[in-house]
Formats: sequence, structure tokens, C-alpha cells
Amino acid sequence: MNKRRKRHNPEQIVRKLRDADAMLNAGKDLASMLQTLEVSESTYLRWRNQYGGMKSEEAKRLKQLEDENKRLKELVADLSLDNKMLKNISEGNW
Repeated sequence: MNKRRKRHNPEQIVRKLRDADAMLNAGKDLASMLQTLEVSESTYLRWRNQYGGMKSEEAKRLKQLEDENKRLKELVADLSLDNKMLKNISEGNW
């Protein structure tokens, strides 16, 4: 049985982590909690490490900053490539 891969936004992840804590505190075992949340153990642990004690607003802000950082890195890479091309052309190495 192939399941489609789901993408969760930061608010959903924080909500699922909060639900997981509630289930574990209520005495539910880890396997049944993971099955209820429909995530694997590795996903749960990765989420726990990344979004551990965050509120949903903080997680949303973190995601926005990561996206902005990615965009800025791409911009720097493009500009440095342009700069390198201009240096080669000005030296006559084309």
C-alpha cells in the first residue's frame, strides 16, 4: 500500500507535537501515538529536534527565515557568478 507523502506546515507540526505529548502523558505507547499521528518515528524525532518547545508562531517565523535565507543565498551565488563572468570578459579570456 503506497501512501502519498504529506507535507506539513510548521503550525501543523507544532500541533502534532503537542498532541503527541498529550498522548504520551496519558499513557499511550509510542507506536500507537505514531500511528494516530500518521508519521514515522524518524519524522517524529526530527520534528522534536527541530520544533521541540516552539509555539506555532515561532515555528512559522522560523520557516519564513529559512526561506528568506535560501533566497538570499541563491542571490549571492548568482551575483558572484555574474562577477566572475565579467572579470573573465574584461581580461579577454573568452
